[in-house]
Amino acid sequence: MTEVRINGFSQVRGILEMLLPYIRFKRVQARALLKACLMLEKQTLRTLSQRDIRTIVDLILLIQQENYMSKGRRTKEDLYQLLGLTP
Repeated sequence: MTEVRINGFSQVRGILEMLLPYIRFKRVQARALLKACLMLEKQTLRTLSQRDIRTIVDLILLIQQENYMSKGRRTKEDLYQLLGLTP
C-alpha cells in the first residue's frame, strides 16, 4: 500500500479537480474535501466566520462518516470545542 501526502489547500484542490471525474468509491469524500479546500484557500481558519467554520465541521463529519469504522472519530461537539465554538 502506498501513501501520498499533499500539502496546501490550493494544491489539494487542484489535484482533486483533476481526479474527480475518475473517482468512483470516494466521490462523496472528494467533493466534501474540495468544498472545504475552496473555503480554506481564500481565508485562514482564524478569519472564517462561525457559520463557515460550522460548515467545515459538517464537511469533516461527512468525510469521517464515509470512512470505514475507526476508533479515533471525533464528534461534532469535539470539533466545535477544538475550533473554539460552543455547540
